[in-house]
Amino acid sequence: MAESETYSTLGLYDSAGRDSERPRVLVLLASALERCIQKNERLLDGSRRKDVVTVFHGSRPPSLSIRLYIERIFKYSKCSNSCFVVAYIYMERFLHKMDAYLTSFNVHRLLITNIMVAAKFLDDECYNNAYYAKIGGVSTAEMNRMEMKFLFNLDFRLQVTVEGFRNYCVKLEREGGGECLIDRPIHACGPKEEWQNRSDTQKASTYATYSRRTI
Repeated sequence: MAESETYSTLGLYDSAGRDSERPRVLVLLASALERCIQKNERLLDGSRRKDVVTVFHGSRPPSLSIRLYIERIFKYSKCSNSCFVVAYIYMERFLHKMDAYLTSFNVHRLLITNIMVAAKFLDDECYNNAYYAKIGGVSTAEMNRMEMKFLFNLDFRLQVTVEGFRNYCVKLEREGGGECLIDRPIHACGPKEEWQNRSDTQKASTYATYSRRTI
């Protein structure tokens, strides 16, 4: 019962009434990311630590806020609401693998890439890279590079367990209490070895399943 209430609170059951009201998961995700960016940037500014620069870093932070950017993706991508939770999980996996921080310089590109990847993996139909590039305000070539960088760094490890998904939904629900959910990311949703020990054939099968789901 508690699990159903959490999903309902986040708006994960409602993907049909997209024009009526934005699901709460969008607001909570934006809030969680904004809080943690503030914490990370204070940490980086106040120390000698240097962040890892990746293909997701821009030369300057975009003027569009994280919340408005997420709402834009929601409006035009037509992806299922659960994709935003899964994208959140993917973001944490990637940052952990790269030993990088979430900042205002990389959050927008990580979001558009992770949400697109989640939609390709989860939804029966989704738009192609060129369309997502227009939504995200990047070129198609850049969108392709970011997707490949993300996938290969995760070894195409896109599976999310039911328990892992539920745990992240609870984390987002707690955002109302002011928790910082992503600062120095930790590994989540199953041991890394589970995917690393899989054969190349199994990884190729995952890639084939992932790559077919575009329109």
